[in-house]
Amino acid sequence: MRWRGGGGGATLRSARKAEFAGLMALLLPVLIPDWFTPLGFVSKNIFSEWNAPKPMHPSLLKDALETKISDEKKNEIWAPLAPQGWKPCIKSTTTNKLPKERNGYLQVFLDGGLNQQRMGICDAVAVAKILNATLLIPHLETNPVWQDSSTFEEIYDVDKFIEVLKNEVEIVRELPKEYSWSTREYYYLGVRVTRVKTAPTHASPDWYLQNVLPILQSYGIAAIAPFSHRLGFDDLPDEIQRLRCKVNFQALTFVSHINLLGESLVKHLREGPGGKFAVLHLRFDKDMAAHSGCEFGGGRAERLALGKYRQVIWQGRVAKSGYADSELRSGGKCPLTPEEIGLVLRALGLDSSAPLYLASHKVYGGEARISSLMKLFPLMEDKKSLTSQTDLQSVKGKASLLAAVDFYVSVNSDIFISASPGNMHNAVLAQRTYDNMKSIRPNMPLLGQLFMNESLDWTGFEQAVRTGHKGRFGQIRVRKPKQSIYTYPAPDCMCQF
Repeated sequence: MRWRGGGGGATLRSARKAEFAGLMALLLPVLIPDWFTPLGFVSKNIFSEWNAPKPMHPSLLKDALETKISDEKKNEIWAPLAPQGWKPCIKSTTTNKLPKERNGYLQVFLDGGLNQQRMGICDAVAVAKILNATLLIPHLETNPVWQDSSTFEEIYDVDKFIEVLKNEVEIVRELPKEYSWSTREYYYLGVRVTRVKTAPTHASPDWYLQNVLPILQSYGIAAIAPFSHRLGFDDLPDEIQRLRCKVNFQALTFVSHINLLGESLVKHLREGPGGKFAVLHLRFDKDMAAHSGCEFGGGRAERLALGKYRQVIWQGRVAKSGYADSELRSGGKCPLTPEEIGLVLRALGLDSSAPLYLASHKVYGGEARISSLMKLFPLMEDKKSLTSQTDLQSVKGKASLLAAVDFYVSVNSDIFISASPGNMHNAVLAQRTYDNMKSIRPNMPLLGQLFMNESLDWTGFEQAVRTGHKGRFGQIRVRKPKQSIYTYPAPDCMCQF
């Protein structure tokens, strides 16, 4: 009886401990908010440590690991893309020299990550052309999530940028002394008559002529902030579209140390028997996971962690978080997990001997999250595994520079696939379309439905994936109205032959 009584006390104490642990799980984000700030990616989230991610599709994973892929399927996936009757076609947009007089200086302030800013740079050159203005090298805002303050000069070759565009738009590194007051700090400290805050998304050239040109003519300078997605894609003169193409595909090149590091990685990846490699762009960071509103197998702990993150970053204003996970998945709105994209690649014909480069920043869930992917592709590499700390020193802690290295490797691979649509996915896809290289576009609605079907075996899954991805390996897609020229370069940047 004493032993049973002692056991009851132990049980009570255990229950109280469990209650206390649960209470702390709820209170920690309030008591120690720094643990849940945007900088949380530098260390493991406490909820992730308590509830490490497990495989969401163990049956499919087991069968994928045990099934041998035929040589025919492997040869098919590695075969280069056949010519499609299109070629790069960026004719000079200007036959005459630049006008001797210009209307003033144009400044733009660009937020977002590397590839969103890249689109903004292209648009800035086009708007300067429309306004007959001199463009100051664009200012890149500090990324609030990654806390990256990389400048234009740290990422891109400024001399080449100016040289390639010298007959199109005048570009300067700094303003004349009489405009030295026109700085970011100046515009963010108060209302300024030379700042344009109201540029609509996808504005027309006429909007800039009616609203920005008068400021240039009156004050000699105009600063547009914010300036992301502020120029439309339709009903623009051919010369403006061609100019955007010229900036994107010819004028914007990375600084030499990024190119050298990227080339070194490509060389290492081609050292295998076949000399080929694939790139997986895995955007599965905490920011993406939280914003998607989806669930990823982490249970209540994961929901608490992502919910708190949404509250801190977006004050809870994430529309998708109001939908059920099943509804989001069936519509293809959820990013693929590392496990899921690994299963897709295996179904498409990549086996365990495939050299796979992981283009990624920080994976939400850490090593536990990518363990299934590593089992499927044991030869998977990334920047850290292929280079020394000394080689990475020049880009360490700089998210934009690290993304630039991944971009370089991605556009030089034999196969490219991204686990979720986004700016990096679009930018790489556009470059590879321009160069006629194989890129896999995941059929997100199909995959969402397949992964929800728990009764589907490997044979059925593989067949459905292969059938659902015919025509999604880099085949030319002509841009439709309202679609981005930075995702679909044909026909604006390409010609049929």
